[in-house]
Amino acid sequence: MISRDRMAAVDRNAAALGVPRKQLMESSGNAVARAVRRGAAPGAAVAVVAGRGNNGGDGLVAARFLDDYEVTVHLLGRPATIRTRIARENWDALRTAAYDTRTVTDSADFDLGDPDVVVDAMLGTGVTGDLREPEATAARAMADATATVVSVDVPSGVDADTGEAGGVAVDADRIVTFHDRKPGLDGLDAEVTVADIGIPAAAERFVGPGDLRFLDRDPDSHKGDAGEVLVIGGGPYTGAPALSGQAALRAGADLVRVACPSSVTEAVQGYTENLIVRPYDGDRLTPERVDDLLAAADGHDAVVLGPGLGDHTRTETAVRAFLSEYDGVAVVDADALAAVPHTDTDATLVCTPHQGELRGMGGDTAADWRTRAELVAEFAADLGHLLLVKGPYDIVSDGDETRVNRTGNAAMTVGGTGDVLAGAAGALSCVLPPPQAASVAAYATGRAGDAAAEERDRGLLATDLLNRLPAALRDRAVGE
Repeated sequence: MISRDRMAAVDRNAAALGVPRKQLMESSGNAVARAVRRGAAPGAAVAVVAGRGNNGGDGLVAARFLDDYEVTVHLLGRPATIRTRIARENWDALRTAAYDTRTVTDSADFDLGDPDVVVDAMLGTGVTGDLREPEATAARAMADATATVVSVDVPSGVDADTGEAGGVAVDADRIVTFHDRKPGLDGLDAEVTVADIGIPAAAERFVGPGDLRFLDRDPDSHKGDAGEVLVIGGGPYTGAPALSGQAALRAGADLVRVACPSSVTEAVQGYTENLIVRPYDGDRLTPERVDDLLAAADGHDAVVLGPGLGDHTRTETAVRAFLSEYDGVAVVDADALAAVPHTDTDATLVCTPHQGELRGMGGDTAADWRTRAELVAEFAADLGHLLLVKGPYDIVSDGDETRVNRTGNAAMTVGGTGDVLAGAAGALSCVLPPPQAASVAAYATGRAGDAAAEERDRGLLATDLLNRLPAALRDRAVGE
């Protein structure tokens, strides 16, 4: 099963891997044509009703594979308004090759005719809500016809995730869906075929630019809507919590506060005026400070726990006490990781160890990334928490689903890059489910590191990643 949003991300990732949507459209259209041929003899009348997006493009391609049939193509709208280049190219190909093509610019003029088969290629998985005109009129015409209706990917008007329809929707007899079954198709009274259209497994396994599509920000949002992060760190070290806090801001959080010992407050604040520093008494985290930190964390969307805390035994006791009472989302990094295997918590944890820290937690690793992915998944399942294990290939797993990130470079072994990653993961955990947040954080941090390494392959600093994070979180894809 794959959701509507996840499928869109996989499509984009496939393009980034070198399998463009145009190639996938050819495979999709061919699969639809095969479904028509299975249900109707050569010479039968086929009406392709195509929308102006890529779903319509799939239908236009199908028409070219049905030369043994009497095919009529109905485009819902003016050709100039076809929304993607590849769909427009397929419309132009049909026109140039003298197929029977018709345009519908007024729903009152729609005439389906008397076909034996109708191909519903109006709207795909990315469109939800009630059908508008002329799609609504076309759907009613399909319902009134005696023809077999074959829907492309999902019946138009039906939500691909829920199977619900807000109003008029196509009642399909057959559905040809692509790559994987959509959740909303299970409750429909239709024959469903899942067509392999050549999307590589890597488009799902490896984090890619498609995963960034989940980061769209509401233009009507207000301060705080993109998340408030509390970084708990510092004591022996001051740069680590400052890096995490700045990374959280660069990754999109609206407000970031750093809770740190009063002995290092001035140093942490000195890195930037953009951080809100909240001091507590002492020179390191101790159990006496836990209640105050729990109260502070209560007003935040996510906590980043660990940067610069050090490994003092009383600090580890304090970390365990905090986690045992905290029930929000926490990114756990650095020395705080040692407490996780020994602590019962209701918190949702995103643990970000490097491979040495993973071993210290009781996990195992391997040189080969495939074997390492299996080991991380097994340990995540045993641990009961999400792991983001840093390495040449980062592994993200909650035990059920495993993703792999391939961005980043050897120059990022410099100290502090892990603090940047933890801060980015904290910010993204405010707006994304933890597995997505961890995956995107790894991808974007590595991408920022790659951009920095283009300028300096030696001497890269963790601070070089900060200003490059916003660009690394944008998808630079050109529209298809």
